[in-house]
Amino acid sequence: MNKTIGILAHVDAGKTTFSEQLLYHTKSIRQRGRVDHQDAFLDSHEIERQRGITVFSDQGIFNYLDSNYFLIDTPGHVDFSPEMERAIQVMDYAIIIISAVEGIESHTETVWELLRRYQIPTFFFINKIDRVGADVQAVLEEIKLNLTKEVFEVTNSFQNGEMDEELIEFIAERDESFLEHYMAIGYEKDLWLKAAQTMIKQNQIFLCSSGSALQDIGIENFLAKLDQLTITNYSSNEAFSGRVYKVRHDENGTRITFIKALSGTIKVRDEIKYYNGEIQVSEKITQIRVYNGNKFKTVDYVEAGELFAVTGLSMASIGDGIGSLSESANFELVPTLKSKVRFKPSVNIKEALKYFKILDAEDPSLNVIWEESLQQIHIHVMGAIQLEVMEQVVKERFQLKVSFDEPEILYKETIETNVIGYGHFEPLGHYAEVHLKLEPGDRNSGITFNNTCHADDLTIGIQNLIQQHLFEREHHGLLTGSPLTDMKVTLLTGRAHNKHTSGGDFREATYRALRQGLEKASNIVLEPYYQFKIKVDIDFMGRVLSDIQTAYGKFDPPITEGEKAVITGTAPVATFMKYSTQLAAFTHGKGIISLIFAGYDRCHNKNAVINQIGYNKNADPDYSSFSIFCSKGQGYSVAWDKAEEEMHGL
Repeated sequence: MNKTIGILAHVDAGKTTFSEQLLYHTKSIRQRGRVDHQDAFLDSHEIERQRGITVFSDQGIFNYLDSNYFLIDTPGHVDFSPEMERAIQVMDYAIIIISAVEGIESHTETVWELLRRYQIPTFFFINKIDRVGADVQAVLEEIKLNLTKEVFEVTNSFQNGEMDEELIEFIAERDESFLEHYMAIGYEKDLWLKAAQTMIKQNQIFLCSSGSALQDIGIENFLAKLDQLTITNYSSNEAFSGRVYKVRHDENGTRITFIKALSGTIKVRDEIKYYNGEIQVSEKITQIRVYNGNKFKTVDYVEAGELFAVTGLSMASIGDGIGSLSESANFELVPTLKSKVRFKPSVNIKEALKYFKILDAEDPSLNVIWEESLQQIHIHVMGAIQLEVMEQVVKERFQLKVSFDEPEILYKETIETNVIGYGHFEPLGHYAEVHLKLEPGDRNSGITFNNTCHADDLTIGIQNLIQQHLFEREHHGLLTGSPLTDMKVTLLTGRAHNKHTSGGDFREATYRALRQGLEKASNIVLEPYYQFKIKVDIDFMGRVLSDIQTAYGKFDPPITEGEKAVITGTAPVATFMKYSTQLAAFTHGKGIISLIFAGYDRCHNKNAVINQIGYNKNADPDYSSFSIFCSKGQGYSVAWDKAEEEMHGL
């Protein structure tokens, strides 16, 4: 049985040390490494060893009884949470490590919410029970209070497949048929084991153990339970399908695509199909690698349930479905900050751009942008620590010294009125006209497309081309030049010319129609928001509520739990991104805050942002609101507010 398990935690909870113990006890590694000794097997990158934190999701392999385990050790720092999310999508089971001393911390809740969104069955391991101040029972109560009430501590309740009475009743109480069976016949080992496996897999119950990874207490006990209580049912007798979860480049520059096989088998030299955008690609696998840490062995084939890497796929992106799986994954965690890359004048910036495009393939959340008119590279990031690490990565991998500007908020724009935009492009020898209806979309819905154009007006091929142009890039808003979002675009009609229409004409007409519509619409600026959860002593509740209002946030009615107050709500990232430092200061480190990206909403200080960015809509080299018409063999420009008078399709 193939099983992929992920290890997740808030930074410093002991996640990597726990992973080392699992690998050691199953003889996958000969000696246990330690993060503080800079010799952890899964922290194989120099940056990770120096900083003592996991930055990249690396994997190990071990065998236990009849199962093959693929173990993924994920980053615990919030700046690298997109890397963690990409790994979550291929996990069969997850293990959340929580310190018995610190208890549930801010990132623990982010991890839990992500696992719930992806419906990954989850175990808890309360670590560091050997430390002064450790309190397993208190942490268990925190889990019940903040994460789930459906948790049960099994350290001493489940041994060699046998359950004690408390665990038997815990399971029976959650299934009426089992409760009736228990009352009538009593406990049956195999039946209850199967019930526990099913309930865990269906996210109905969550089991918890405790121990110390550093002192090797409770690890073997936990592993035995994990093996008995987890099941997978992958089939190798179906067509091959898989999901890309990681892309790397080796020291020779070879592109390595990491895949989770979801069904079927695949061999070296097989042709594999996948979609790159709307285009189906077929490429041959030239090598299959199975990685354990930073080392790999080559194999001839792999089967369903395995994690592996291949060479030969030149365009497959993280999240892409492979083989018979055509859908791509959508990720929840997105950066809310951007930064400009700074180089010395002697650096060949186009060469540098090539390096950043490599990093972009490995981490799509970077969204590397080349501003041709400014000769600048911009990247999207989660925080300052990520920039520090990236500076080191670029220097080590590409021998290029760079620095970054202070991160800025990533704004977006949308409209709040319905309009029709018209675009015409007719310089001599060219012809294209497009009419687009623009409507406000639901918040955080992105750009959606509808088509009511008749084939008598534009061929199906041209209609598809217009749709492609709308989605081929992020489009600039009028107020700040930020990306457009939350808008419904409907293609109404258009015109082409049998002789003069050529490639690129409809891109020009589409962009101009979009821009002309924006000129007529009421435009608004959007900013990213956090959903927050703050837990403080009741004495600090008034201060926190005041701070939230000062930060232009909104909060729900506070909930009191004994001497604690729990406050939830939303606030702009711009005003709240550094609040955790303030909270720690005035609560003397006892306040807990969890911040999760909650999407975009209306900007609280629109005018200040517009003035700060200073975008000139009439000087954007990529866009024009003017249409181009032709008369007597000469092309001439028509301003957006006069263009409708000359449109041919009206």
